[in-house]
Amino acid sequence: KVVDFGAFVNFFGAKDGLVHVSQIALERVANPADVLTEGQEVKVKFLGMDDRGKTKLSMKVVDQVTGEDITDKINAERAERGEPPLSDDTGGRPKREGGGDRDRGRSRR
Repeated sequence: KVVDFGAFVNFFGAKDGLVHVSQIALERVANPADVLTEGQEVKVKFLGMDDRGKTKLSMKVVDQVTGEDITDKINAERAERGEPPLSDDTGGRPKREGGGDRDRGRSRR
């Protein structure tokens, strides 16, 4: 199923997991439906489980033709350009420094 924030993918028969929009391709994907269609077969890498026990998957670190994990290749190319490697736990962007405090100091009442 393709949704605004990614796609739910069935793997190993009875298992489902989420490919977040940020994990569909190396380049930015604004709308997953522009890249994916329901029923399309894709190759994914298991990234782990989120804090709620949901399966996280990535397409962008897998060659969609061969099924090969291309994380090392991507990181080598990023290193040549002086960019940081993909983070190990997400297969995505490197983690940002600092907390995730979106409130930015404003008090809530």
